[in-house]
Amino acid sequence: MYKYLFTPIKINQTLIKNRVVYPALGMLYSYDGKLNDRYYNYFNEKAKGGAGIVTVGPVGVDFIGSGIVVLSLKDDDAIPSFKKLTDIIKNGGAKSWIQLFHAGAYSHPILINGQQPIAPSPLFSKYSKTTPREMTTQDIKTVQEAYANAAYRAVEAGFDGIEIIASAGYLITQFLSPIKNVRTDEYGGSFENRIRFAKEVIALVRKRVGDSYPLTIRMAGNDFVEGSNTDKETSQIAKAYEEAGINAINVTGGWHESKVPQLPMDLPRSAYAYLALNIKKTVSIPVMASNRIASPDIAEKILKDGYADFVSLGRVLIADPEWPKKALEGRADEIRPCVACSQGCTDQVFSGLPVFCIGNPRAGFEGERIISKTDNPKNVMIIGAGASGLEAAVTAAIAGHKVEVFEKDNKIGGQLWIAGAPPHKQELSEFIRYYLAMIRKHNICVHLNTVVDLNLIKEKNPDFIIVAEGAEPLVPPISGKDDPDVLSAWQVLKENPLLGKNVAIIGGGAVGLETALFVASKGTISPEILHFLFTYEAETVERLRELMFQGHSKVSVFEMLPQAGKDVGKSTKWILMDNLKRYHVKIITNAKVSSISRGIVKYEKEGREEELKFDNVIIASGSKPVQRISALLKELNIPFVSVGDCIKIGRLNDAIHGGFLAASKIT
Repeated sequence: MYKYLFTPIKINQTLIKNRVVYPALGMLYSYDGKLNDRYYNYFNEKAKGGAGIVTVGPVGVDFIGSGIVVLSLKDDDAIPSFKKLTDIIKNGGAKSWIQLFHAGAYSHPILINGQQPIAPSPLFSKYSKTTPREMTTQDIKTVQEAYANAAYRAVEAGFDGIEIIASAGYLITQFLSPIKNVRTDEYGGSFENRIRFAKEVIALVRKRVGDSYPLTIRMAGNDFVEGSNTDKETSQIAKAYEEAGINAINVTGGWHESKVPQLPMDLPRSAYAYLALNIKKTVSIPVMASNRIASPDIAEKILKDGYADFVSLGRVLIADPEWPKKALEGRADEIRPCVACSQGCTDQVFSGLPVFCIGNPRAGFEGERIISKTDNPKNVMIIGAGASGLEAAVTAAIAGHKVEVFEKDNKIGGQLWIAGAPPHKQELSEFIRYYLAMIRKHNICVHLNTVVDLNLIKEKNPDFIIVAEGAEPLVPPISGKDDPDVLSAWQVLKENPLLGKNVAIIGGGAVGLETALFVASKGTISPEILHFLFTYEAETVERLRELMFQGHSKVSVFEMLPQAGKDVGKSTKWILMDNLKRYHVKIITNAKVSSISRGIVKYEKEGREEELKFDNVIIASGSKPVQRISALLKELNIPFVSVGDCIKIGRLNDAIHGGFLAASKIT
């Protein structure tokens, strides 16, 4: 079905069985630079899942460039543990790659025992919030030797290939960028001087590994930083890499400090494939496309249309390591989705915490969260077909239990439908697609439009019950909350009603802000219409921007706290706030709404009472657990466990992981 995706290809003299690459991703499963069982179990799943290349990394070449949170190959002592890892990857059927890493100015004193980071020039880093020390010529030679020595150790450890990271704003990128490199010696100034450091690193590594050994590099097809390298300069850089001895180029986009999103739902699927194509037009070696390549269909199209020779799937293979295997076997509908939420991966890394996946309860817990076939199948009743109930149902069915699901609504999914309504959040509906496929695969009986009561429970007489009743909107005690023009955020996101020209939203958390974006975007032009108008120059660029971001309603958000969006993830909050500005959403903080009456919202701010006219008010002040069934079950002598929001209001990962763990308790 996916001819191009599963066609073998060579990098240098090494044959790769397919075009799927798992790239280097920081996982933070140790804080001493060393591998451990958690890493071994994690990479074992990646290798067995069917990827052609599995990349370990980032792996630091020295301490000052990596610190305590990155794996390290700076010493010979590390070789045996990495040899164990390459054996695991090879036994799983993949080629093992390693990414050699140096952060440069992106390092931080707290990570390197108080030392000052080093970089081409002593310029303040917006990312690390520190100023590095300018590298001397001797520093440059020392770091270059560190790359070469780490490469030698990688070969000794059994890696099939090496990737050098020259993207994301790290050290090599800093040398290449005219805004980060203001040196006046042979390593700064002209293009030839700025690329000298990278070329010398490549030459030294090549000398250590030999001519036939695969050597690849990861680069940005555009830095997306004002004054730095664009796709014009990166074409020159890629050509220079090929001439220096690189055998394949892995293309991404941007730096960590770029103001262009690189990972979230806002980024359209395969949006940066054009950057790979730009590089592919310049070089004759294989090129890898990266970022938001979520489905086998998209991956196949990238290859078939000539954008790239490989697809690099990072978070996608965290969500489902068996993505390649399922695609090869014609089971693409069974792939657990990566919805680009960044909550369990990027947000965790930016917080210095280990990576997990909101949609895959086993990611990062492969050694402990194992689904074993039961020798004692039970009749399991699951009440509620939201995320937690569905995950519990699938997990219990895989374990061999007979599962029946009961849902009061006319479709499965629960709050997933609501969560997927705001702009750029439609990816969340992929969970529903996945669970429907698994329901069919495991013959799980689902009863819709069914309210469970004691009589039904007695009739079914299950051996075990999992209660996943979910939550309902929490309405604060505000005068006028029951007026007809007052709606809940859930109502608005679920029913999409007609709203007036002035809309007030009470609550500036994630739900309130995403509802604000949903309302503000109503009446704006679609991407298809924008494409048409732009193609035929029917409107000016200024007018097109107005049509894109000025909708039917003016939206104001009231938040009691000093800052809105407190519960929004670190890596995506800035994007959400930027979008709210584009759509002209007004956010009023330190504001406590006191009453709603006759088209007026009254609120207190800094000791003053103020008011705002409105046509509709939307309450987005949170939710509360529903515990109707839990109370009734205490009367019966049937083992049960409650999961998800009906216990405690949480995030999507709490629901899905809770469902998995609840099913694991069936004995």
